Order: sequence, then C-alpha cells, then structure tokens
Amino acid sequence: MTSGPEFSLPLRVYIEDTDAGGIVYYVNYLKFMERARTEFMRAMGYGKDYIFNNDLMFVVRNVAVEYRAPAKLDDELIATAELTELGGASMTFAQRVLRGDEVLAGGDIRIACVDSTSVKPRRIPRDMVAGLSGAE
Repeated sequence: MTSGPEFSLPLRVYIEDTDAGGIVYYVNYLKFMERARTEFMRAMGYGKDYIFNNDLMFVVRNVAVEYRAPAKLDDELIATAELTELGGASMTFAQRVLRGDEVLAGGDIRIACVDSTSVKPRRIPRDMVAGLSGAE
C-alpha cells in the first residue's frame, strides 16, 4: 500500500497542555494525534454520526512514538495523520506533531475496529474501506 495525502490540523499549546515548566507533557502529543485522526476521519465523511450509526468504535491497539524535541506554552503546532495501512479490521496511521518544519514527535498508531456493543473486533464497513482506499 502506498501512502496517501497527509492531513494537517493546526493547534496551539495552552497552559493545560504543559507541566510546571511550560513544556508539553508527553501524553498530550497522543491527544494532539487523536484530534488529527478524528478530524481526518470527519474530513473523509466518517465523523461521529457515521461511526455511532454503524455501531462502530475505533480503539487504539498499538502506539509507537518517538519524542524528539519539546513543545512549549503558546507554540503553534501542526498535528498530522496519514493513513498508511488499511486492513479488514484495522488501520495504521503515520502521525507527526510539528512546530514549523521541526518534527517534535512522530510515530505509528494502529487502530482496531470493534463492535460498539460487544467491544469485539469486527470488519471495517465496506463503504468506509472504499472511501478510505483513496486516502491510502
């Protein structure tokens, strides 16, 4: 599978994102990446209404993130999401958090599709696979 276009979401660092020293707390990079994946899915036509109406949930199965440099209070950042793998019941995103051209954190996040009632794995709906295939 080839990589598709990279989705970008502008963000700003607020006091709630930082520790006492004004540095972004490491787990908040995962929150920034989650927002980018959510907005990517919404932009592709698979927002919360679609997901809830199809009894789906997408849960993080695996995260591998490398932290390279700290973000600081009031920084303007970009969180990206690029769909790199689309399987029957999962998908993988390459994601980055940048300040300008500098990569602050980056990694791969694998998301599993589960039934919202049983929370057991299920196949991604065919129409979603078809729609997302263009983003690969």
